[in-house]
Amino acid sequence: MSLFKLAIRSHIRRLRLQQSPFIGCSALRRFNSTWTTTDEDYQQPGQLYETHIPISNTQRVILAAGSAVTALVDPYRGDMIATLGETTGQRFLSSIRDQMLQDRTGRRILRTRPVINSKVLDLDKLRQLPSDTFGSQYVGWLDKEGVTPDTRSPVQFVDDEELAYVMRRYRECHDFFHTLTGLGVTVEEELALKWFEWVQTGLPMTMLSSLFGPLRLTHGERRRLFMDYVPWAIQCGASAKPLMNVYFEEMLDQPIFKVRKELGIFLPPNHIVH
Repeated sequence: MSLFKLAIRSHIRRLRLQQSPFIGCSALRRFNSTWTTTDEDYQQPGQLYETHIPISNTQRVILAAGSAVTALVDPYRGDMIATLGETTGQRFLSSIRDQMLQDRTGRRILRTRPVINSKVLDLDKLRQLPSDTFGSQYVGWLDKEGVTPDTRSPVQFVDDEELAYVMRRYRECHDFFHTLTGLGVTVEEELALKWFEWVQTGLPMTMLSSLFGPLRLTHGERRRLFMDYVPWAIQCGASAKPLMNVYFEEMLDQPIFKVRKELGIFLPPNHIVH
């Protein structure tokens, strides 16, 4: 298994090298991209956005299979989970994009393309908000779990510039989902959130994690997952507002109970909020 994972990681590195501005071809200045650019930004022929790595169908199958196996063996491999999502989710990303286009806020998000990182969010200011606000709870969750908004992997293998942004938005909103559902980052709780996200988005990556991830749990954890978390995730995910149509950044100063009520989110049963 270690040799298999090494081969997949080597293949990804090779793809990145092939797209280097110093190997194989000269760089082209990005005049037409709708992504935020500077004078130093360049784009390779075949690239649709700055971090895009064009791959063949054969390479996509190899990466999808390899990342799926690796992610199941080690659910903490965020890079493999990200690769799996990108190589298997294009049709479902299209559905999410179409859903966003049918919603006023969703259309605004697609038009303005907000990003979520520490340059945009003033985390120190959020720490000064009242403790019952969404923003205070969000930054408290980040601090407790030792993560930042900057830890998400860049999108690389989605062959559509707008759908790449949809994937980026989903990825950057993941910590908001944690905060609103009260779920931590244990394998059990991450699987519960994956079930919730599967109902919300339909992404194959969330489905595979939901179905095969429980194999890593103990009998007691697996029983709790399917007795408590999964029924909650299906009901809450189906009844909640489509979260990809939510401008979370504009709700950070609101009481979190009000945000949950507005979005139709309720906490898992017998769950201690993190």
